[in-house]
Amino acid sequence: MATIRQVQLTFDCAEPERLARFWCEVLGYVVPPVPEGFATWADYQRSLPPEEQDAWFACSDPSGAGPRLYFQRVPEGKTAKNRVHLDVRAGIGLVGEERLATLEAERDRLVALGAVCQRVMLADEENESCIVMQDIEGNEFCLD
Repeated sequence: MATIRQVQLTFDCAEPERLARFWCEVLGYVVPPVPEGFATWADYQRSLPPEEQDAWFACSDPSGAGPRLYFQRVPEGKTAKNRVHLDVRAGIGLVGEERLATLEAERDRLVALGAVCQRVMLADEENESCIVMQDIEGNEFCLD
């Protein structure tokens, strides 16, 4: 049996394109090219039957190293804590005050994009600092 090396992360959400564009800003990802025959994604969406318009959107790592993110519209809202969340690795290799300052600067950038800071978890004897956040639809993620 072959080993699978690529994954796609799928988010259930209310506004797929808006959430995808938020995560593009967070991660430096890009949206896919507009389908052939259309000038914009809005033009493409208008060509679909009403029930399919704005039903999904995706973005990907331009280097190809990171997973594709897929956002699909669902009728129900978020009701509980995520069972899986993303760790945005903003402080790799940093420790102590330098790490915390880097994480806080990234937190401030993401808050300006609409994210919400839930709490700052300061370093202790076992773990370095991290910051618990929520994206624009309330999905939890960590800056670590």
